[in-house]
Amino acid sequence: MEEQTLAELDAAQLRELTQRLLGELRHQAALLDKLKYENALLKRMKFAAQSERFDPQQKSLLDEELDADLAAVVQEIEHLSATPVAVTEKQQPKRTPLPANLPRREIRHEPASTTCPCGCQMKRIGVDVAEKLDYVPGVFTVERHIRGKWACAQCETITQAPVAAHVIDKGIPTTGLLAQVLVAKYADHLPLYRQEGIFGRAGLAIPRSTLAQWVGICGVRLQPLVDALKAELLAQPVLHADETPVAMLKPGHGKTHRAYLWAYAPGAFESMRAVVYNFCESRAGEHARSFLGDWRGSLVCDDYAGYKASFNQGVTEIGCLAHARRKFFDLHAANKSQIAEHAIKQLAQVYEIEQQVKDMPEAQRLEIRQQRSRPIMDALHEWMLRQRQQVAGNSATAKVLDYSLKRWGALTRFIDDGQLPVDNNWIENQIRPIAVGRGNWLFAGSLRAGQRAAAVMSLIQSARLNGHDPYAYLKDVLTRLPTHRASRIEELLAHRWQPAPV
Repeated sequence: MEEQTLAELDAAQLRELTQRLLGELRHQAALLDKLKYENALLKRMKFAAQSERFDPQQKSLLDEELDADLAAVVQEIEHLSATPVAVTEKQQPKRTPLPANLPRREIRHEPASTTCPCGCQMKRIGVDVAEKLDYVPGVFTVERHIRGKWACAQCETITQAPVAAHVIDKGIPTTGLLAQVLVAKYADHLPLYRQEGIFGRAGLAIPRSTLAQWVGICGVRLQPLVDALKAELLAQPVLHADETPVAMLKPGHGKTHRAYLWAYAPGAFESMRAVVYNFCESRAGEHARSFLGDWRGSLVCDDYAGYKASFNQGVTEIGCLAHARRKFFDLHAANKSQIAEHAIKQLAQVYEIEQQVKDMPEAQRLEIRQQRSRPIMDALHEWMLRQRQQVAGNSATAKVLDYSLKRWGALTRFIDDGQLPVDNNWIENQIRPIAVGRGNWLFAGSLRAGQRAAAVMSLIQSARLNGHDPYAYLKDVLTRLPTHRASRIEELLAHRWQPAPV
């Protein structure tokens, strides 16, 4: 319909087009109102937080995230309204020149041709110079972008190379500096107040409020890439899922609240290497259902009840044998249980087989599992049933046996499908780096700060899984994003990314 002119549309088509456009306008207006409300709320939160009693570290982290949230909301409002958000003179201080002592590297931009369309040779009449701050660990440098102005004396035409699109319009940081800030914050777990000190020792103490604005804007600009990564993740037939608690600092309460970071990744035997983190305010199962949506594949997870509703809606449960083994291990450590010892030995044989078949083709892996793992698991099941009849119902041993017996079908599905992993260790390994920096994660009251962290960490960890340096990956992606076609955004995903030619 879009290819037809309005004159070619009949009355019914015109009504349909009108209704659709009105619906889109109403949705955009509602979203704009929501963002404006959130912008006002964040400003009130920032003002209110000044009077709350936090320890210095919490106070600094809260200020950072609120500044980043405000910058992100303003960026989204400008994108929707196509007009700059009005700011007061106090909010928009005049930019001071970059220190003269920093090393400078000149980058010249000239028109492709200095011949005027009228046929005359243009003359150089001046230059425009823009300076951007670059950083490599320990050293600041300045890029001087010099754009020559050329004019035709006869027809007074002026030609100049266009300003290159940048992820932060008219901003001073290069994409290298932005990538450094993001990787330091979300991979090396350095809050912005610490980065401010590190930059100060390198010769220029960038205010943490400025760093926070950069982080907020980058989070908005990178979100389409994370959305594309999630879409490709949900196209995989096998997924891993896990979740871990993180602290969230809420203005108005003066204390932390337990939120959760959920992690999803393709199955350990899938060709796609990626992970997507999803930050949520709670551990409620509705968050998993919302993330998975209409996906109906095989989900490898622990026995957390939050996933159960998804299993009732068509998702296939794949149990984690490592969790079952851990129960027996804890029982043996507590009282040297012979029952636990026997189960551990049998499961160790299964894991020895898995070690041997992990790099084999799916069909060969399935065949060996059928021949060698099935007899072990069948015998273990029969033995566990007999032992369960002989122990007291409320004993620790009974509880450990029941854990495996009640979910035996889910725990043994890997035997009949060579593409299924034996446990959930793959995603647990992806969530472990997150736990390292958990002490530094004290998010603001809104979900925005946590979701931004989850988004950037998804890109960083996915880059690592594909053997890329996260800094090099983010620097290149941030450089390409402003001019990259949205319809080809998947080219920038870590499992497809190729560095831009030098």
